Amino acid sequence: MKKDMTEGNPVKLIIGFMIPLLIGNLFQQFYNMADAFIVSRTVGVTAFSAIGSTLSLQFLILGLAIGITAGLAVITAQRFGRKDEAGLRRNLATSLIISVVVAAVLTLVTTTFTEEILTLMRTPEETYAYAYDYLNVLFRGIGAVILFNYLANLLRAIGDSKTPLYFLIITSLLNIVLDYVFILGFDMGIQGAALATVTSQITSSVLCLLYIWKKVPILRIYKEDWTLSVAEFKEHLRIGLPYGFQYSIIAIGSVAITVTLNQLGSTAVASYTAAQKIDALAVLPLQSFGVTMSTYAAQNYGARKLNRVWYGVNQAVKMSIAYSILVGILLVFFGRNLATLFVGADAPAEVLRMIQLYFLTNASFYSLLAVLFIYRHTLQGLGNSLAPTVAGIGELLARIGAAAFLSIPLGFFGATVSNPLAWLAAFIPLVLAYRSTKRSLSGRATGLHDLEFETNEEEPLAVSELE
Repeated sequence: MKKDMTEGNPVKLIIGFMIPLLIGNLFQQFYNMADAFIVSRTVGVTAFSAIGSTLSLQFLILGLAIGITAGLAVITAQRFGRKDEAGLRRNLATSLIISVVVAAVLTLVTTTFTEEILTLMRTPEETYAYAYDYLNVLFRGIGAVILFNYLANLLRAIGDSKTPLYFLIITSLLNIVLDYVFILGFDMGIQGAALATVTSQITSSVLCLLYIWKKVPILRIYKEDWTLSVAEFKEHLRIGLPYGFQYSIIAIGSVAITVTLNQLGSTAVASYTAAQKIDALAVLPLQSFGVTMSTYAAQNYGARKLNRVWYGVNQAVKMSIAYSILVGILLVFFGRNLATLFVGADAPAEVLRMIQLYFLTNASFYSLLAVLFIYRHTLQGLGNSLAPTVAGIGELLARIGAAAFLSIPLGFFGATVSNPLAWLAAFIPLVLAYRSTKRSLSGRATGLHDLEFETNEEEPLAVSELE
């Protein structure tokens, strides 16, 4: 059900939107972890390491696709916020065309050059065959991933974060069942795990599409909405491509670290992968706060209520930092025990040592990451694609620098510090951009107690004013 985030208590709206989003992300992580767990227990540790060695590559390719659909949904939220239903439907048609083209290009490139990509990543010989078999199936399902995220992001853009949650729950449970069916029942090995993921995504996409057509008329596209202009495409590409590019350049840095880990050996890969699984779960609330602020900021920007944005950001930062401190302490002391779910309680002492080192160097800086997520997504919700892109480039350079200059002389420690270094490199430009944006627009807003934005303009502020 759609929800207007331009009216009512900002804190309640943010929490109400964030919780279903968080639960959905948890289920998504749950079935990703279930994949890894089932593979490690049924196919073997080598296959588990193979999946781990491809995580950054998956993030690079799938992150680009997901990022573009998220960026396109920013325009959806802005037009929904200003009650422009005709413009919103034009946005749907434009976004769909762009998403289809992106899906076709990514599928063609990845399925054609899978071997070359794995070779460039210096994938270890013992995991190469497993990695190829897994990715060969997964890449053929890129279209399903894009379609589901396109539809889910549209629902979130109009304030509905609950419905995508329901479909993610269905996807998660179906994925687990199909893992066992394909891996054990049909003896498909690691390919079965990938096929289970793709099949689950296709199922959730179809269900989501049927729901939108029957229950959400505002998101239906009619014949007259396909009359599109070059200006419309330019506007969407200006926001959507940098959004996706930002995901990709972050992932490129992760690929650089993966290449380094591959050189350090399978023990380092398995340790990093196991710790990263727990780490990804721990930072989900931080990510959820960030994504929430994108929709919240976009709707209120479209409604010209910018003081609601600043107020919401302040409250989200407080809540997010409080959580980051708590979970950071827990992982420093107990993260190693949780990671044994993937490496086993009888894992070698060296593996456990590496996992503990990962949490010491990463969980201690979660507060930095908390603010980073909120500022980045808020700026994107306001239509500022420049600052988040610059921040993404900073992350990329920091990770590549860590891979080139720290990982070899410092070993596994050099790889683990790449994340906090990258967060710091992105944090600085985002803070500066957020403060600059707030200063440039605050003169047009009323007092904070009003939580209103006064203007006589017919259209929202030009994005160039934010950049």
